Amino acid sequence: MPTLRKSTPDTAGHAAIAGRLRVPEITALFWAIKILTTGMGETLSDFLGTHGNDILNAAAILLVFGAVFAVQFRVRRYIPAVYWACVAMVSVLGTVVADVAHAVVGIPYIATSVFFAVAVAVILALWHRNTGSLDVHTITARAPELYYWATVMATFALGTALGDLTASSLHLGYLASTMVFAVVIVIPLIAWRRGANPVLTFWAAYVVTRPLGASAADWLADPTSKSGLGWGTGPVTVAWLAAIVVLVAIVAVGQRRSTNTVPAEAGSAREPADLDRATKPDVMTRVPGHRS
Repeated sequence: MPTLRKSTPDTAGHAAIAGRLRVPEITALFWAIKILTTGMGETLSDFLGTHGNDILNAAAILLVFGAVFAVQFRVRRYIPAVYWACVAMVSVLGTVVADVAHAVVGIPYIATSVFFAVAVAVILALWHRNTGSLDVHTITARAPELYYWATVMATFALGTALGDLTASSLHLGYLASTMVFAVVIVIPLIAWRRGANPVLTFWAAYVVTRPLGASAADWLADPTSKSGLGWGTGPVTVAWLAAIVVLVAIVAVGQRRSTNTVPAEAGSAREPADLDRATKPDVMTRVPGHRS
């Protein structure tokens, strides 16, 4: 999804708030990495489900999940490698939970879809009531970040349920599901460009990235007997993980260059009141998820 950025003379003010953000700005690279992490999480979960000991695999997933989030909550700003490691582990754990809910507990996909849709709505309502904003470009403190990650987890679960619903329950298969969600994800973009609520369009697109990426990865990995290409869950996981690493490295390099281009003295000489005004620039990147 493209971004629309207009120039502003207050680059020091923008850098001041950007330097404290705990989540990334929403750019085209953000959406690309997000889709890749969903697919990688899907195939990695499937790979672990057919290799090794289930208990040990589950313990390893929980251990890594806890470790990356412990680091995320300790750092003071957005660090690309840490943030995307968290998103990847949410994808893996979310897939495992969704599979257990359906295959072991026997909950229908339509029921889990409705449940997690309600969960997303409740979390967003609590987030707005307790912080006064759902703007992901203002997450510089712990409280909104906790709500953000809770929403991320719920949207992953919802997206997983929707993807399985179309591919399995509706018998569309993975390729057809990929094509359906590739069309669906454009709808929030068009709605946002026509003036729809940016928060709703952002999270709507965020939900759809899950079934889009997972369906595409399953189509590549699953055997031809299941309408896949038969590349295997292991190779697809490695390939998508490599792509994620490359893109995250590009983001990290860009972040470092952006930080270095703003003179340190541009913000240090300001009075506190001036800095407060600077962190609320007239024009910022206008993308789904940002309210101006």
